[in-house]
Amino acid sequence: MHKVHFVFSKKGAMRYISHLDLMRLFSRALRRADLPVKITEGFNPHPKLSIKRALKLGLESESEEASIELKGFISPADFKERLQEQLPQGIQIKDI
Repeated sequence: MHKVHFVFSKKGAMRYISHLDLMRLFSRALRRADLPVKITEGFNPHPKLSIKRALKLGLESESEEASIELKGFISPADFKERLQEQLPQGIQIKDI
């Protein structure tokens, strides 16, 4: 198990999406990027993704922190490139 911590920005039209929608957005982007994401067990499995704080609706941010658990190793540069390709305009991965 590997834990990846990353910093992202949320700007423009993306400032109007809620925390729950942001979690769904990252879950779908991680799946489309075909990253080896660790999935929870149970009735409703979902990626082991954590966003440090919930940003109020309508606010932009330059540095939101999040972490994800992976089943295997992937280089930080590859992780950033593959995930960023799947994210919409307004969400930018800043640092891994």
